[in-house]
Amino acid sequence: MRRSLSILLADDDYDTILTISTMLRDEGHVVHTCVNAEFAMEAVRRYSPDICILDIVMPAKTGFSIARDVIALNLPRRPLLVALSGVFNNASDEIILKSAGFDHLVRKGGDPNDLFRIINEIADTDAPPEAA
Repeated sequence: MRRSLSILLADDDYDTILTISTMLRDEGHVVHTCVNAEFAMEAVRRYSPDICILDIVMPAKTGFSIARDVIALNLPRRPLLVALSGVFNNASDEIILKSAGFDHLVRKGGDPNDLFRIINEIADTDAPPEAA
């Protein structure tokens, strides 16, 4: 049975937030959204999400910074980190993202099923997600 996940979505684009959060909520997940990267860490502490979907290119603070900060929290169960990007979109970029601590890359404007495959893999398990 697929379980409901707590998901943090941080992106400075309102259309992206609306589209992705609506799709995830329709699947039964609890979605916390931040359009300002500065609030993402507060949301991680407050909601202990299973998954953080982070836009890479945001003003003031990048998804890279947020990912490093999440990892530095040294949580008992680190959320799975998913990079959401329209800029980073090839194999060498994926290596850069993985070295920064991201577990997956989802391309903006790509197939939305890419994101759902990642989420459903976690939601279909009985245990909380384990970061790579």
